[in-house]
Amino acid sequence: MPALLAALPLLVVLLAMTVLNWRAAMAGAAGLGVALLVVWSAGALSGTLLAGVSLEATSSTATILWIILPALVIFEFQSRVGALERLRQALARVSGDRAVQALLIAWFFGLFMEGAAGFGTPVALGAPLLVGLGFAPVRAVALALLGHAGGVSFGAVGTPALAQIELLSLTSPGLAGWTMALHALPMALLALAVMRLASDEPLTRRQIGLALLAALCFILPATTLALIAGPELPTLGGALIGGVVFAALVRRNTGQSQAGWTLADLMPYLLILVLVLATRLIAPLQQALSALWLGWTWGAYSGGSAPLYHPGSLLALGLGFAALMTGRRATLMPALSAALRRLIPVALALLVMLTLARLMVHGGLIAQAAEAAAQAGALWPLLAPFVGALGTFVSGSATASNILFTEFQAATARALELPPMPMAAAQGVGAAIGNALAPHNIIAGTATVGLTGRDGEVLARTLAPVLVYLVCAGGILTVLVELAT
Repeated sequence: MPALLAALPLLVVLLAMTVLNWRAAMAGAAGLGVALLVVWSAGALSGTLLAGVSLEATSSTATILWIILPALVIFEFQSRVGALERLRQALARVSGDRAVQALLIAWFFGLFMEGAAGFGTPVALGAPLLVGLGFAPVRAVALALLGHAGGVSFGAVGTPALAQIELLSLTSPGLAGWTMALHALPMALLALAVMRLASDEPLTRRQIGLALLAALCFILPATTLALIAGPELPTLGGALIGGVVFAALVRRNTGQSQAGWTLADLMPYLLILVLVLATRLIAPLQQALSALWLGWTWGAYSGGSAPLYHPGSLLALGLGFAALMTGRRATLMPALSAALRRLIPVALALLVMLTLARLMVHGGLIAQAAEAAAQAGALWPLLAPFVGALGTFVSGSATASNILFTEFQAATARALELPPMPMAAAQGVGAAIGNALAPHNIIAGTATVGLTGRDGEVLARTLAPVLVYLVCAGGILTVLVELAT
C-alpha cells in the first residue's frame, strides 16, 4: 500500500477542517469513509474488523467521556455558585501592576481553568477579564491563548494524556514525566513571551524575574505531581499551588491587601487533589480500587477500565462531597444538566475520531504511514511535536490530535527503533501548544471580547512563541532520545 494512500484519511480530515471549515465530527466521518475505502481496496475489510473497531472505539469513548463529564459538571457548578468570578477578582486585586496581573490571569488562572475544565474555558473566562483590566482586545485574547497552552497536555484533569494512555497502554507517571521534561524549558520561555506581550516597553530585569518566577512556581509542583501521581493533577495542582505561592510573594513585595475567595470555593479542587494523590500514592488503596476491572476481549480487540480507580469517579466524588460539605448540593442537578448538553457534540466527535483511529491501526494504515515517516531518520524527534501541533491546529482540540496521531507517533518510533514513550510525550506537548494557533480557539476567543475579522492579528502574536516552543521541545527530545538510546 503506498504511504500516501495510507495517510489519505488523515489528509482528508485536515483539509475538511482547514479548507472547508467542517466540524470535527463531520471531518472525522469523511476521513472514516475514505479509510474504509482504502482498507477495502487493500482487501483487508471484513465484518470482524468493523465489529472489533466499533467495539474498541465505543469503549474508549465511554472511558474518556467519564473524565470529561465530571470536569464539565464541576465547571458549571463553580460558575453557578460564583466561585470562578470570585477567584478571578481575587487574582486581579493581588497587584496593581498590569504585567503582574497578566501573569496572574493569563498564566495561573488560565492554567488552573485548563486543568480543571479545559475545552476553551481559560480563554473564554480569561480574555474578557484582561480586557476589563485595560488590555486591548487583540492582546487580551493572545495573552489568554498563550498563557494556558503549556498546560493543555494535562487539561481537563488529564484528558489528553489519558487518551494517549488508553490508546497505547502506557504507564501514567512515565508519560506524564516525559511530557513535563519536554515542557519545562519551553514553558519558561513562554512565560517570558506572556510578560513581553503584556508590556508596551522592552522587558525590565524585574519583569524577566517575575516571569521566570511564575514559570518556576508552576513547573516545580506540576513536575512533582506528574512524577508521583500521573497526568490528572499536574496542570490543576501546579496552577493552584504555584498561583498561591506566586500571589503570596508578589503581595509581600507590593504591600497589596489580601483579596481572597472562600474555602468553600476551593473545596472541590482541594478534595480532588486529596483523592487523586491518595489513590495514586497509598499502595493498599491503589491496589484495592484498581482491582475491580470491567473489561472485555474479543480476538485481537479489547477495552475496559477500573471504575473505582478512574479519574472521572474521583472527580464526581470530590464534587459530591464538596457540594454536601458547603451546603450547595441544590446546584448539582442544574450543573449536571448543563454539562450533559455540552457533552453531546463532544461525544459524537470523540466516537468518530476514535473509530477512524482504531480502523487505521487495525487496517494497517498507521503502520504503513509510519514506515514512510521513518525516512526522516534522526530528524524525526525534532519534527514529532509539530505533528501534534498540526493535529490541534485543524481540530482545535489536543485530545483529538492525540487520538489522531499518538499511534502514528508510536509506530514511527518503532520503525526507527526509538522508545515510544518519549515520542508519545512529544505528540502531547505539540498538541498542547498548538492550542494557541488553532483557528477554532482564536475565533472563540475573539468572540468573547467582541472582536470580528481580526483573528489574523491574534495569530500573528501567538505564532512566533509557538514555533519557538515547538523547536525547543523537539531539540530537547532529540537530545534525550539520543541519551536514552
